[in-house]
Amino acid sequence: MSDTSTWKDPKRHLWPLCLLVPAGPFIACLLANSVSGLLWGFGGYLLLVVVPLLDLIRGPDRAGPPDDAVRTLSADRYYRWCTYIFVPLQYAGLFFGFWCLAFADMTRGERVGLSITLGMSAAIGINAAHELGHKREKLEQGLAKIALAQSVYGHFYVEHNVGHHVKVATPADPASARFGESLFAFYPRAFYGGLVSGIELETARLHRQGHRFWHWRNTILQSWSVSVAIAVVIVAAFGWAMLPYFALQAVIGMLVLEAVNYIEHYGLLRMPTPDGRLGKVRPEHSWNGDHLVSNVVLLNLQRHSDHHARAGRRYQALRSCSEAPQFPAGYAMMVVLAFIPPLWRKVMDPRVLGHYNGDLSRVNVHPPKADKIEQRYGAALAGSSAR
Repeated sequence: MSDTSTWKDPKRHLWPLCLLVPAGPFIACLLANSVSGLLWGFGGYLLLVVVPLLDLIRGPDRAGPPDDAVRTLSADRYYRWCTYIFVPLQYAGLFFGFWCLAFADMTRGERVGLSITLGMSAAIGINAAHELGHKREKLEQGLAKIALAQSVYGHFYVEHNVGHHVKVATPADPASARFGESLFAFYPRAFYGGLVSGIELETARLHRQGHRFWHWRNTILQSWSVSVAIAVVIVAAFGWAMLPYFALQAVIGMLVLEAVNYIEHYGLLRMPTPDGRLGKVRPEHSWNGDHLVSNVVLLNLQRHSDHHARAGRRYQALRSCSEAPQFPAGYAMMVVLAFIPPLWRKVMDPRVLGHYNGDLSRVNVHPPKADKIEQRYGAALAGSSAR
């Protein structure tokens, strides 16, 4: 047994780097005014260019806390302050960003760049809400609902915790991408399915308590109400011309979030038990990532396998799972690949098949592509086994 009194978290002082994204509008303004107006898009450059490059340079980091250090590490409130600070900073950046959009001397392209920076903050705000929303403390749950409001994605709080975690890696889960399904085919299924599932789950919960959907206790409506309030304040303070930019940054946040959902469980399937029930959620039902920079920026979201196996575990205590399928690069690079379906399939399809030893019956196959996948991979796998 290791000695927890001597174990130190080597990433302890790196975790505040997760605040770079919500601080993006402030950094973008500084860079745009001192270097180039192109840097109003700082948030996009950071997440889609800088982080992937740093991941490639630094490589994976599979180190994690020993078993007997997890409880002490989870109780350390230093780590919670990183998420507590995130939400106020997120909204300070949001309103500062709209002040810039309204009053700064910017071209239309620069306004789009700043909207991208705001959208990245909204997307990573959903990730912060993901971390906070799994916790039992009322403060953290409240912060989660507020963090989701910027992207108008309040239903995620219910659908993710009550729906996705139950149905993950099954054909019934709108947030689990299927083998052969492109990101662009996944988007409408994820958006519509997630919204409907969230509303149905929250309606059922309220009915059990003797309430209707339109009740002040409705978790989704609480977050949506904050979204409406934010839009009203922005319009009142900066004018109606800002409303399209508010919509744009929210849509960007949604697109990035669902792209992350797409990569997290692509092609993975939980097989039913002999009695027809769903098998237990295990690390092998999520793709695992250990690239250091993405993990720091995303609060260890890439250690998704451990998260699904132990949903209440705090981000700093999540560990790499050797039994889980492994991404070849960090989330940031994998999301970029997902936007190029042929390249995504070239990189990921062999990994899915390898994870299941070539057995297509164990893969979560996209039904419209089932025949094509069988023709393409079935014959190839049969030939390979014959040799």
